[in-house]
Amino acid sequence: MYGWNGKFLRVDLTRRKAVAQQYNAQLAHIFLGGRGFAIKILWDELKPGIDPFSPENKLVIAAGPLTGFPLVSSGKLVVATKSPLTGGYGDGNIGTNATVKMRRAGYDAIIIEGKAENPSLLLVEDDKTEILSAKDLWRLGTFETEKEVKKEYGKTAGVISIGPGGENLVKFANIVSQEGRGGGRPGIGAVMGSKNLKTIAIIGSGIIPAADMDELKTIGTQTYREILRKPNYKFWKRQGTMSTIEWSQENSVLPTQNYREGIFENAADISGFAMEKIKILNRGCPNCNMTCGNVVKDANGESSELDYENVAMLGSNINLGDLKKVATLNRLADEYGIDTISLGNTIAFAMEASEKKLIDYKIEWGDYEEAETLARYITYKQGPGLLLSEGVRTAATRIGGNSQKWAMHIKGLEISAYDCHVAPAMALAYGTAAAGAHHKDAWVISWEVEYGRDRYDEAKVDKVIELQRLRGGMFECLTTCRLPWVEVGFELEWYPKYMKAATGLNLTMDKIYTIADRIYALIRAFWVREYNNLWSKEMDTPPARWFEEPLTKGNFKGAKLDKEKYEVMLQMYYQKRGWDNRGVPMKKTLAKLGLQDAITELSEHIQLTA
Repeated sequence: MYGWNGKFLRVDLTRRKAVAQQYNAQLAHIFLGGRGFAIKILWDELKPGIDPFSPENKLVIAAGPLTGFPLVSSGKLVVATKSPLTGGYGDGNIGTNATVKMRRAGYDAIIIEGKAENPSLLLVEDDKTEILSAKDLWRLGTFETEKEVKKEYGKTAGVISIGPGGENLVKFANIVSQEGRGGGRPGIGAVMGSKNLKTIAIIGSGIIPAADMDELKTIGTQTYREILRKPNYKFWKRQGTMSTIEWSQENSVLPTQNYREGIFENAADISGFAMEKIKILNRGCPNCNMTCGNVVKDANGESSELDYENVAMLGSNINLGDLKKVATLNRLADEYGIDTISLGNTIAFAMEASEKKLIDYKIEWGDYEEAETLARYITYKQGPGLLLSEGVRTAATRIGGNSQKWAMHIKGLEISAYDCHVAPAMALAYGTAAAGAHHKDAWVISWEVEYGRDRYDEAKVDKVIELQRLRGGMFECLTTCRLPWVEVGFELEWYPKYMKAATGLNLTMDKIYTIADRIYALIRAFWVREYNNLWSKEMDTPPARWFEEPLTKGNFKGAKLDKEKYEVMLQMYYQKRGWDNRGVPMKKTLAKLGLQDAITELSEHIQLTA
């Protein structure tokens, strides 16, 4: 087997044992890696209905067949588990040296099960694995944790850690690496914390096997140079994703005051151009030459790595127009190990609940000092943070007052930074994303703006599925970053060439689409298995705010989503996916995708359509 190492590392924290396990080539060929490996492992090994915080839950850390090779932006790592925030499949990806080191240590995935008796550090050093005490690291932030680990195991060690948010089981706690590279929005860090696993350090010195290493190096060098020649490259290096603030403002999709509006009066003060004035350096993931991490000095003079999502959610969405203060909230979230998107969404929810006197806690729109305090309350589950640490779905259910209509989540995962009052395709992308409302699976909104905002048609459904196959399928499984393709126009045709040189396989785009469809169907089966007869198409429907409360500002004043037309698009999506009118994969679809075992398993939980 080339491209893949052919080994998983299984770690049982309860028994303090680790063993390397071989897997067969067929698994690699039909699921590729990354997200594909993660869902297959979780589907096969998790007992339906388990508590996500129980030792029975498993944390999967997985890479793909291109990860770690000297190829464009190949430094990504997928982390996945049963989500404590949503109750369904949850994952995220992180750009981190840990993924390169894991592959060089000889593993394509690490499967972590059980629970350590005390706070622990998992050390993987080539074929040697140890479970060590992390007593002195517990309660430290993620930045300090990584510094201490690298003092002990060297600067080149790959490290991923949780902060106090994960230790305290905040349901949107994530995993952090390299002082600001976070991933695992649906509470992956909380699951790591539930296992008393503070940090993982990986040291790998081996060589990842390639079918044609000379060719791989040749096309790797060629494509790195190709990136540098792209017309948008220089501007990308200046602003990265931060240029999206200005674009979103111009197109009335910048989330403002808990998604009431799509424009923000102080957008210029948190824009990419404002960021350039306080920027001190660029940094990025391993094997990347179009680094997107814009590091600035925050209001406290500390370094904070900004991108569009965290600035929009901790800026315009809470009505805060001071970029340095936004950067401080962002750094706090990264140190605490809690997701910036969900944090910004949750703070905005609290501000609106306070405004409507549904909670006793007083926090006004744009109140930076109180937002900073609330972030701490959430992390340590103190005062109002005890409820808000559960996420906005649970908070809305408990406080009532019609707050469920403006609790901005889908399937329990807080929506990321695009308002969809006038973006039905993006609303559909959020509604049908694999892990809940996340933009990473199908960022269709830029295409939609060009195509036409007010259309509800088949072309939009087709585009959402196409992007899910590419972004949520191919890139999440290979496992490489999608930004070279999305942002500077790096051609997709290179990826089959990469695969040929790495694995020896002729992987056409049609084959990639089939693999992506298989993974999406199995992820959907996982959700349905967990929810049983509680599952319905309403799980794929955005919040009522976008359907019932029109915009009051900007060029699209008065606009809102049309519920009936959205429903037509959703049913069209199901039909094209081969799912029934509830959004459940049909037997014939599962069989066609080679998921016969899923038919038997799923039939025990819900009536399947033939």
